Amino acid sequence: MHYIKNYTSLLLFISCFIINAQNNFQNFGESAFALNHSVSQKYKVNFALRSRYYLFKKGSILYKQRQIDIFHFSTYKLNYHHDLSLGIYYGSRGFFDEGSNEYRITQQFNYKHQKLSIRYGHRFRAEQRILETRTIFRQRYRFSVDFPLNGEKLNIGESYLVATAEGLLNLGKNRKPEIDQRTTLQIGFQVSENLKLQTGLDCRLEAINIRTNKLLFLLTTAILKI
Repeated sequence: MHYIKNYTSLLLFISCFIINAQNNFQNFGESAFALNHSVSQKYKVNFALRSRYYLFKKGSILYKQRQIDIFHFSTYKLNYHHDLSLGIYYGSRGFFDEGSNEYRITQQFNYKHQKLSIRYGHRFRAEQRILETRTIFRQRYRFSVDFPLNGEKLNIGESYLVATAEGLLNLGKNRKPEIDQRTTLQIGFQVSENLKLQTGLDCRLEAINIRTNKLLFLLTTAILKI
């Protein structure tokens, strides 16, 4: 089908990114555990713990912890297609001598719709990233698609594909605006009614309007619904 061809092209893009990313390139691993709970039909909460670590840096393969992150999101469902979220975040880098710790406040609007077996999503975020020496105001837009790989409906024991493309604008006092771009491709598995496992790649181009830094993330995530 046509959408399979689109995601094959996306996978080829990621491969080219890996092959050509020799300068200003770093490779990270990122492992996360997310816990989701619906308080009511309209309100749900999400908590997540994430570990980020180096896999490749300055021409060398290595394992070195970079940071530990903690997230919380509260989401209010406006209707079937729209919802609003408020999030808080804490990232610990100072403990690992990797720079400033960070507090973050996030406001989010999400729109999704489904056509046949394919679900489309549009996510808008405004973030205030509070570091030790400065505050960064970041605006984000993400387009995503996901669909089951076995038939039209996702069942227990089956897999699905998730692909996203995101643009980011970073603004700060006495700093030139920075533009980032992220492309992600993941495959997921519906282990049980309440548990999903995902793995994939996240390719990031940071400060592409100044001096592009190339980052590649190997993602592993467990999502538990209670």
